Amino acid sequence: MHVKRILSTLLSLAALTALTACEDSGTDRTTEVTSPTSAAGKGADATTLEQARAYVQRYASCERMGTEPNDPRLPLTDLTTVGKWGVTERGVCSDRVENGELIFYVTSDMKAFQEGYKKRVMDKIAAGEATYGLFSRVFVGRNFAVTPTETKTALKLSRSELRVLTCNPTASVPEGYKREKALVEGCVLSDFVGSEDGSGSPNFEAPRDPAAGGETSAKPGQPDAGSLGLPQAGSLEELKKMLHPYHVDCANFSTDPADLAVESIDFQPVVRGDHRAWGVEERALCGYPAGEQRAHDLNWLDVVSDMTLLQSRARDAQREDLKDDNRLSATASRLLVGRNIAVETNDPAVRHGLYQLQFLYLNCEPGFSAPAGYRVEKAAAAGCVLTNYEPGGN
Repeated sequence: MHVKRILSTLLSLAALTALTACEDSGTDRTTEVTSPTSAAGKGADATTLEQARAYVQRYASCERMGTEPNDPRLPLTDLTTVGKWGVTERGVCSDRVENGELIFYVTSDMKAFQEGYKKRVMDKIAAGEATYGLFSRVFVGRNFAVTPTETKTALKLSRSELRVLTCNPTASVPEGYKREKALVEGCVLSDFVGSEDGSGSPNFEAPRDPAAGGETSAKPGQPDAGSLGLPQAGSLEELKKMLHPYHVDCANFSTDPADLAVESIDFQPVVRGDHRAWGVEERALCGYPAGEQRAHDLNWLDVVSDMTLLQSRARDAQREDLKDDNRLSATASRLLVGRNIAVETNDPAVRHGLYQLQFLYLNCEPGFSAPAGYRVEKAAAAGCVLTNYEPGGN
């Protein structure tokens, strides 16, 4: 899992309101972490709203600065307000060129600002929003932060000394981008702009194909053969530890055959019947199969002894599902695999988090293709691929 990988410039997720557009993210495993001094260079050292605006205008359009709390250009849900996180001034201006807004926060204590943002991210994750902050738009300097609503504006700011603040522990920054220490543990600063639609910073990381003796693949993110790396685990307990609590809620974890046999109208597993006949050695259910309320939050964890068998049977089931209307049932789980492990889930947010751990989805749809930048690798089952791209933004 620690070989060089491409960042999945992720998928799913519906728009999370104007604020979420202001706070998505990236955080690397491959580049050296440096000190935060360059991220807070003199050019980003503004102490007033007008100074901050003047700095930003070197890189992006910023017109009609307003400071009224009821300015209609402000997001419906505040990131923070004056008096919190050390913020002394807040304002909003318009990027006429990119048809977006930029929200400014001048702070007398940047560490307090970063601590406040980290707490917000972790609280959202704890509340079930595992993907919150993955595509951060929180750019910070020494004394101010700015959150553009448009990806194109963010890309312009990424050329400045401002840095994207990311605190979601599952986020990544690909090789070739700066990765610097934030003022709080668990967060990083970078010049990488992630985007769920792939329109953010280009991924220059050239994947190495292990089967080709380390030769560079011609298609970034899509090796000619082999794999960029998949996660693995030695046991169900190890797999559970990898996933819980940030990616899959396993507070209620069961290997009881009666629980494993549970299906509901809302949650249909990939593996049916005897899991050993699918090449699954160990199997568990995370979620709540029944009780006082209907089954909810069901996800299945698998330790796999025969990945070819599992993928082949999952392919057949997927194609059977496609026969009705050429679409997969919304309640049918998708199979996301690692080297010897798999997760079955129909929750887009769960899948989104799993892609950050380098799990890939088994896609057996005829004619499937993925945009540049997404991973597409050979599956163990004929006629299928492994990918982190889901058509339709699931």
